[in-house]
Amino acid sequence: MQDSNRTTYEQIPEQTGLSPTAVQRRVKPMCEQQIISSDVSMVNAKALGRAMTLIVRISLEREHINLIDLFKKEMLQREEVQQCYYVTGSTDFIIVVTAFDMGDYERFTRDAFFDNANIRSFQTHVVMDAVKVGLTLPIDEKQN
Repeated sequence: MQDSNRTTYEQIPEQTGLSPTAVQRRVKPMCEQQIISSDVSMVNAKALGRAMTLIVRISLEREHINLIDLFKKEMLQREEVQQCYYVTGSTDFIIVVTAFDMGDYERFTRDAFFDNANIRSFQTHVVMDAVKVGLTLPIDEKQN
């Protein structure tokens, strides 16, 4: 199911040897317990003209909890931000941003960073090749 949200309850038994009913009985509690948190389709960004992926390290000026929460809220509202991580170390946040081109990314930085007095600095890494992209997790069969 991690590899394709189109996998049906009829196809899983072929792979696992379980009945469709047994599969449903196992999947339903995983959804209720948020083990399965969403069921989405991955869209090809380049097919939509978003040719650039940028990884941005952000350092805040002041690390007050209300300012951290405000920054988190702002990133949640920005459609260009695909992922946002609050991290330890010399950087406060790492975000993954998608853009049409460098001009589009510059507009994003002006709006999201330069207009924010709590951002001390940011450093951008331009992705040259997305070698591996995904959110699947390894599953230890011994745990199941």
